[in-house]
Amino acid sequence: MSLFDLTDKVAIVTGSSRGIGRSIAHQLAKAGAKVVVSSRKLDACEKVVEEIRAAGGQAMAIAASISNKEQLQELVAQTRAAWGPIDILVCNAATNPYYGPTTGMSDEVFDKVMRNNVLSNTWLCNMVYPDMKAKKDGAIVIVSSIGGLHGSAVIGAYNLSKAADMQLARNLAVEWGPDNIRINCIAPGLIKTDFARALHEDPVLSEKYNSQAPLRRMGEPDDIGGIAVFLASPAARYVTGQSVVADGGMMIR
Repeated sequence: MSLFDLTDKVAIVTGSSRGIGRSIAHQLAKAGAKVVVSSRKLDACEKVVEEIRAAGGQAMAIAASISNKEQLQELVAQTRAAWGPIDILVCNAATNPYYGPTTGMSDEVFDKVMRNNVLSNTWLCNMVYPDMKAKKDGAIVIVSSIGGLHGSAVIGAYNLSKAADMQLARNLAVEWGPDNIRINCIAPGLIKTDFARALHEDPVLSEKYNSQAPLRRMGEPDDIGGIAVFLASPAARYVTGQSVVADGGMMIR
């Protein structure tokens, strides 16, 4: 059996109707997993499901907002009802509603960022924990950001939330390691997605990034999808509590 084989593993991927999440859903399915594609809009999820099925994979769509605990509980319940216990959780969905200095950010915006980017991940991890504990096996991947590793004058709350995700992974890795449950983060750099459109479509910023990154390019969603497969697979069975940086080398300059 391949170290990257995920045949019949049940996986939930949040924020998987586009961008990084969509790539992760596709790559997990190619590795054999049964993938639940989830985001707020069901029709967008169903399009990704159609793509996965057309490629020979197994997938289904369940709409859920990460800001709504009851919807996330229903996401987990529907997954169990259809396919059984959950083996893999990928927390990819996030929000960044504010661009500017911390002094201009409202309490409501700060609360929204922390609720959607940290608390929702904590909810989901706790919801799938009983399945993984019972099996003495499980993999959780949280999509963080290199923003969690450096400061920012304009996306401070977002970066703070991504640093918190890294600490969440470390904490749960210590707590749940005895049950053979692994929790890791991926910390992408600038990836060409709708989420980062304002950055990668700016010609000045694009040129600056591409000239400074050691690999001389921005990332693509598929640059992240394969890392998620690794972290979810037996190939990473001795890796937990880590944050894998995938940024074309920007953080080592």
